[in-house]
Amino acid sequence: MKRISYLILITVLFASCKSASTAVGNKESKRENSYTVTHLIEHATDNIGVRYKAGGTTKSGYDCSGLVFTTFESENIKLPRNSFEQAKVGRIIKFNDAQKGDLIFFRTNRSKQINHVGLIVEVKSDEIKFVHSSTSKGVIISSTKEPYYQNSFAQINRVVE
Repeated sequence: MKRISYLILITVLFASCKSASTAVGNKESKRENSYTVTHLIEHATDNIGVRYKAGGTTKSGYDCSGLVFTTFESENIKLPRNSFEQAKVGRIIKFNDAQKGDLIFFRTNRSKQINHVGLIVEVKSDEIKFVHSSTSKGVIISSTKEPYYQNSFAQINRVVE
């Protein structure tokens, strides 16, 4: 009888430890993701003012997907090198569900496929601000309220959940 009581006590203790550690794990995971998003935004915005360079992935010049690629690489998150392939990573979300750290994609210059990407740095009810590398101004922050981006918006992807 003592042996059965002992086994029940051990089982209850392990079960309660497991549920407690799961709760901590979920909280830790959210904290880690918040930390990751903060660092992604810091890394990308630290490059504001760097010139545009086709194929560029360094401080000597970035293209849009190169900026996103190296930004995510700084947090050990592997992304494809071009914006068309980056648009296939993560989960597509609605415009109104966008959050800081999500990727925003565009079809610019009447392109039929995605050819531009930025990293969301601020979300308001009807406006999203994103850091990206523009061919004319280099790494800057732009807004979906600007007609050029309003008219070429394609999708938003969440890579960091």
